[in-house]
Amino acid sequence: MGDSQTLIKQLNQLKPWQLTAVSAAFTERMLPNFMLFSKLLNFGDTAKVRTVMDGVWQHLSGGAKMNFEVQLDHIDSNIPSLDEFDMYGAMPAHDAIVALYSTLTCILEEDASEVLSVISLSHESVATFIEVNQADTQMSDVDLMRFISTHELMQDEDAFTEEVFERILSQEHPDKAFIQSLRTLAENQGISNIGISDSE
Repeated sequence: MGDSQTLIKQLNQLKPWQLTAVSAAFTERMLPNFMLFSKLLNFGDTAKVRTVMDGVWQHLSGGAKMNFEVQLDHIDSNIPSLDEFDMYGAMPAHDAIVALYSTLTCILEEDASEVLSVISLSHESVATFIEVNQADTQMSDVDLMRFISTHELMQDEDAFTEEVFERILSQEHPDKAFIQSLRTLAENQGISNIGISDSE
């Protein structure tokens, strides 16, 4: 991820629909992390979460209207407590639902800082996954940073970030075909930002 000052500058230049689209893309890509956790631990309401995420995409393409203020409570109740679930899998699941909550807040408040927090959540999810699951515990901080930044998953994350911004910045209006293509990119054939799918 580029430094946050540059990112904030880019985000501040975006229209409200573009902010929501960026946030939606990152959230969609993180969602399998929650879906798999939910399935394995029988936690939360995946159907509700999916419906709300679909509602965000419909909102972007000018489709059916959803009351996003009401949905905030539904999404909030699906955030797994990291105190209650003392396991690694709860962290990316937690991040995915917090990202969806921020996406709804972005729709309601048109706030670039919400989008920045979603991008950061996604980036940190990937970094933490690499550190917890694949890094050598003997690594120095410098080696760990290098290992994370050059890891295939982080390279994918950076490429995804670039691609999303490239597409958003070149699009004046949120027509249906554009939103659908952005959604397809974010869905990534069901593979999340940390390389898992909920069909595992």
